[in-house]
Order: sequence, then structure tokens, then C-alpha cells
Amino acid sequence: MKFTATQIAGILEGEVLGNPEITVHKLSKIEEGENGSLTFLANPKYTHYIYSTKASVTIVNKDFEPEQDLSTTLIKVEDAYNAFSKLLEYYNQVKNNKVGVENPSYIAESATYGTDIYLGAFAYLGENVKLGNNVKIYPNVYIGDNVTIGDNSVVFAGAKIYSDCSIGKECVIHSGAIIGADGFGFSPDENGVYKKVPQTGNVIIEDHVDVGAGTTIDRATLGSTILRNGVKLDNQIMIAHNVEIGEHTAIAAQTGVAGSTKIGKHCLIGGQVGIVGHIAIGDRVKIQAQSGIGRNIKDDEVLQGSPALNYGDYNKSYVHFKNLPKIVQKISELEKRTENGSH
Repeated sequence: MKFTATQIAGILEGEVLGNPEITVHKLSKIEEGENGSLTFLANPKYTHYIYSTKASVTIVNKDFEPEQDLSTTLIKVEDAYNAFSKLLEYYNQVKNNKVGVENPSYIAESATYGTDIYLGAFAYLGENVKLGNNVKIYPNVYIGDNVTIGDNSVVFAGAKIYSDCSIGKECVIHSGAIIGADGFGFSPDENGVYKKVPQTGNVIIEDHVDVGAGTTIDRATLGSTILRNGVKLDNQIMIAHNVEIGEHTAIAAQTGVAGSTKIGKHCLIGGQVGIVGHIAIGDRVKIQAQSGIGRNIKDDEVLQGSPALNYGDYNKSYVHFKNLPKIVQKISELEKRTENGSH
């Protein structure tokens, strides 16, 4: 795909300074720019690169005034960073604007779908599946019976969505994600032999949710595992049965949330955090990476450590922990002096 500077300026409502007909077909960092690429300058620390970049087009702020000759064509906008982000979004939309049904693929007779859908090769749509408009299903995706997926959602290659689950509008499910697998429900009999507890619930994912590659979200034993509007999950996260995650909470990679825990709105949870089951975490909570959460958490707490402490208390304690050998040595010296003084 090639775009002229004039076309890009039209998308961004910007002004072209240089060759309006020059074309670009790829994106680059300003320091790595080459012929045919588009870049941007937003951080003043990178200003010197604009005089040496080989990028064909550079997006800059309106107040930028070059102090040397430039070989790159400029597009001046109100905010170069936001404009470039907008362009990335537009680029993704164009790149991913696939339409049509590829063969071989399987669509059950009772399945329905809206306009402008894309169904990649070897995809499977089960009984009573309902897809909205402009839904993109990439190759090798499995969508089980009675699943619904809202308008403008994308399911990337190899993802699996088990039966009876619901995906909202404008969601992104990345490759290898598994939604609706059985929760970890087993009960030992009198001989200590585990018997499976049937997992009869589902997973509900509301609108504008992103689920990272390799992430697993288990179905509920009864009822639903729920991700509310705007939740963002990184890659390789484990969400257990009957968990509920509040609106606009973001969770980093390799975190595990055990069954029936409720997480509030606008929380930020770092990577490799472990959260036990059957607890409640309040709104706007921040949990540092590799922390272990084993108790209920109130609104607005900031936590670190395993088991997690208040963030400030943890840092104070850690200072003492680092000095522990010196402290022990001083105590030993005081004990010796006391013993010598007593003789």
C-alpha cells in the first residue's frame, strides 16, 4: 500500500511542506528512516535526527521550524505523537480489512453473520453462532456452539472460543487465546480420588476488551466469568472460573487470578502477580510485578511483595532487609560487650 504526503495530510488534517506527491509504503523510527518510509518527531531529544533521516515523510508539530536544510517532506500537525498514533490505527484498519469466506472452512447451517465479515481458511463456526458486522475471524480459529461476537471484533489465528461464550463489540482476541475452557474444578472422594465437577457456566467479555496471545479465560462452574468494558489483558495470563474483572483494568503478562476473585475498576496489575481465589480487590488498585495477593484489598491501595505489603511499607522494610547482615553483626557486638562487662 502506497500513500502520498497529500493523502496522509488529508487524514491528519495537516499541512505539507515539501513534495506533496512523494509516496511512502512503510513506517519507521526517525533514526532508522529510509526512502519510502514515514516517521514522526515528537520528542525534542530526537530533533537532530530530522536533519539526517532518510525517511521520505516526517510528521512534526506545527511549531517546528527547521534550522538546517531537510531532505524529508514535512507534514505539520497540532500534535505529532497523537497524529502518528491515529495513522497507526488507520494503517491497521487498512491492513486488516479482509472480507470474504475462504475455503476450506466450516459454517454450521444454524450459524448467522452480518455484513463485511472475514472468515479465514480452516476456521470453524458451530451451531447457532452469531457474528456481527465487520467481524474478522482469522484462519484456524474454533468458535463453539452458541457463541456470539459483536460488531468490529477480531479473532486472530488459532484462538479457541468454547461454546456458549459471549464476546462484545470491538474486541481483539489474539492468537492462541483460549476462552471458555473448563475451570479447575475437582473434588476428592473418600479415597482421595479426584472427580471432575462439571463446569456449566460461560465467559462474558464486554465491549472494547483486548485479550493477549496465549491467555486463558476459564468458564464459570455456574454463572459467568466476566470481563467488563475496556479490560486489557496482556499475553499468557490465566483467569480462573467465576472471576470478574472491572471496567478498564489492565493486567500484564504471566499473572494468574484464582477462582471467584473480584477485581475492581481501573486497576493496574503488573506482570507475574499471583492472586488467590475468593477475595475482593477494590477500584484503582495498583499491584507491582511479582507480588502475591492473599487478602481483600481496599480501593486505591498500592501493593508490592509476596505476601504483598503496602508499597511504602515494603520499601522501608526492604531497606532494613538489605542491611540485615550489618544489623545482626552490630547486635552480636553489643551482646559480646554486655557479656564482657558483666564479668
